[in-house]
Amino acid sequence: MLVDGFIGGGSSDGTSGADIAGISAQVAAAERIGYDGVWATEVGRDPFLPLLLAADRSPRLQIGTAIAVAFARNPMTMASTANDLQTFSSGRFVLGLGSQIKPHIQRRFSMPWSAPTERMREFVLAMRAIWRSWHHGEPLDFRGDIYQHTLMTPLFNPGPNPYGPPPVLIAAVGTKMASVAAEVADGILVHSFTTERYLREVTLPIVESVLRDNGRRREQFTLSYPGLVATGIDEKSYDEAVRTVRERVAFYGATPAYRGVLELHGWGDLHTELHRLSRQNEWDVMTKIVDDTVLHTFAVVGEPAAVVTELRRRFDDLINRFTLFVPYPLADEARQIIVTGLQRH
Repeated sequence: MLVDGFIGGGSSDGTSGADIAGISAQVAAAERIGYDGVWATEVGRDPFLPLLLAADRSPRLQIGTAIAVAFARNPMTMASTANDLQTFSSGRFVLGLGSQIKPHIQRRFSMPWSAPTERMREFVLAMRAIWRSWHHGEPLDFRGDIYQHTLMTPLFNPGPNPYGPPPVLIAAVGTKMASVAAEVADGILVHSFTTERYLREVTLPIVESVLRDNGRRREQFTLSYPGLVATGIDEKSYDEAVRTVRERVAFYGATPAYRGVLELHGWGDLHTELHRLSRQNEWDVMTKIVDDTVLHTFAVVGEPAAVVTELRRRFDDLINRFTLFVPYPLADEARQIIVTGLQRH
């Protein structure tokens, strides 16, 4: 199992805001801890620049976006940026794409909106057509319902790079986007608000069915999971971790798009209440109604060595890549125990 971390932000998990000048230190820490790769998110900044710096600072780490917002761009601009990062990193780049929700696409990015599964499918197919034009000299003639790319003159053609196009992973929670990922992508980025049961009973059966229909094997498909972990090296840090992760579970549980995960466990009423409280900004109350059963279902909780054991029990046969998601300060010592323990087998 490959084990990754986050970079690019000022928070302890590297997922939000802050000064980009700190990225070199984050990459050095990732090397020291022993991560296999690092992801940059599109929260508070463009996700690509941190990865350019990471590729320059580390000759070993794999780099990827988790995620870049596809619909804030178009297939040509995304194909070009991904091609540049793939070339600069000597083939270590992974393009992780997400759809974002309608208000952000329309009101934050001022971009058009349509059914996200159909749009994502066509977006990836258009990028692949562009890459084939560059790598194999095929005339660019992609004509979809949403995107049309029919012009590629020599001046704007970068030509093939030595490493080929990067792998494309699609972020998915619902069944429709998981199906699109299995059809047109090289893997899936599972959301943190996903349980072992949801993976086994909902996500994986759909992925395997679509892969079979398209003549592909499960071994050819990456399943990457940023799992919530609550741990610490002493009682104080452990208690802070549990509190913070409980808050994160409450926040995700209030989101309508994630209701299906709670419903699978018989907790649909919990979503209704969390959503109601979120509209009233009752964040403290929301956290209190996430009980220990819910917390331990969505997160792995315990001291670092116990976390390794439980992560392996839940996910060893399910995922290819695990991203340590700790939205709170965590000592490198604890991170190393988890990373080394997961990599050992």
